[in-house]
Amino acid sequence: MLLGFITLLQDSLLLPKADTVAQGIAATGAPAPEIHLIDMLMKGGVLMIPLGLLSLVAVYVFVERAITISKAGRLPDNFMPMIRDQITTGNMQSARSLAKNTAGPIARMIEKGIQRIGKPIENIEKSMENVGKLEIYRMEKNLVILSIIAGIAPMFGFLGTIAGMIQTFFNISITSDITLGTIAGGIYVKMITSASGLIIGIVAFIGYSYLNAQIDKVVNKMEGASAEFIDILQEPTR
Repeated sequence: MLLGFITLLQDSLLLPKADTVAQGIAATGAPAPEIHLIDMLMKGGVLMIPLGLLSLVAVYVFVERAITISKAGRLPDNFMPMIRDQITTGNMQSARSLAKNTAGPIARMIEKGIQRIGKPIENIEKSMENVGKLEIYRMEKNLVILSIIAGIAPMFGFLGTIAGMIQTFFNISITSDITLGTIAGGIYVKMITSASGLIIGIVAFIGYSYLNAQIDKVVNKMEGASAEFIDILQEPTR
């Protein structure tokens, strides 16, 4: 993911300038310089290592949470109609067995409601709400990691650039070489960490926002199922 963004950045920003340089060098007969992605990453310095680790962690957390949240939102279309039929016919044991054998936070929340049948509606709603909060917490587990990566990855990148700038100007103070080629060469290399950090941070933030949106969809389904279950309890039995 990170390599793809950096490749796009390289193609859109660096290669046109390389073509311009190649046109100038063609007049002298010298070979045009080439910029390769791997070479750029290698020149980024030691701070590219933690940035690489952060990118791997972000990808792992996103994929793991996306799969978990996707499974949480799945519910058979006939689940609530079957629960309705079992409850309205007074077959509470079958309704509880159906909810228990159905995977997902919605089924677990309904199961808790079935266990509380016979108690006041307010108590049933409270019990289901507590289960719902626990299920939401489980879905949000480790999402904070993506939020942290979105915040600290750009900081690591800027730190690498600042350290590189300090080193570049220190070398200039020692050698007194202040030619444009020397300064530009040192700066563009050191800015690789900034670009990498920003890309990782942006990707992590997008992933974090996307997963939160998916959790909101599951929560809406849970609230709808809870409201439908309470309506079922208030219907007359057959």
